[in-house]
Amino acid sequence: MQVTIELPDDVAQELRQTDGADVPRAVLEMLAVEGYRSGKLTHAQVGRILGIDYRFDVDAFLKQRGAYLDYTLEDLERDRETARQLGLR
Repeated sequence: MQVTIELPDDVAQELRQTDGADVPRAVLEMLAVEGYRSGKLTHAQVGRILGIDYRFDVDAFLKQRGAYLDYTLEDLERDRETARQLGLR
């Protein structure tokens, strides 16, 4: 799907100065980061939207923008239990 948006010239200019000349890419990245932060987009969807195939590259992209993995205490406990069952601890 293709989406067209209109930005005021001053906003577009600010994006150019901040993120380089590729305003459409900057807007797409903002959408992906905010979608991930809000829980509306998954990690895999962020990768697909941005054309990033390698999951660790998606991790790096999100980390650079302060959108960290949603990893709860329950996730940690589950991972610890799995490691224990596998004899890794």
